[in-house]
Amino acid sequence: MLRVAVLSSAIKSVGFRNGTLEIEVASGDVYRYLDVPRDVFVEFMRAESKGSFYNERIRDSFRVEGPL
Repeated sequence: MLRVAVLSSAIKSVGFRNGTLEIEVASGDVYRYLDVPRDVFVEFMRAESKGSFYNERIRDSFRVEGPL
């Protein structure tokens, strides 16, 4: 999946396609979150702190594959 770089000390890059959210964290590990609503992705990309949003709204909220 194509990911784009984001400005964050915790998150390197993010990709989204068909409900699958792929996140590369600062360590370089990549996690794939499944069945993520598009509006959550949009909020994540608009968040002032991507790391905080990830920890509060994504990390423990969706089925995950990884690190890949």
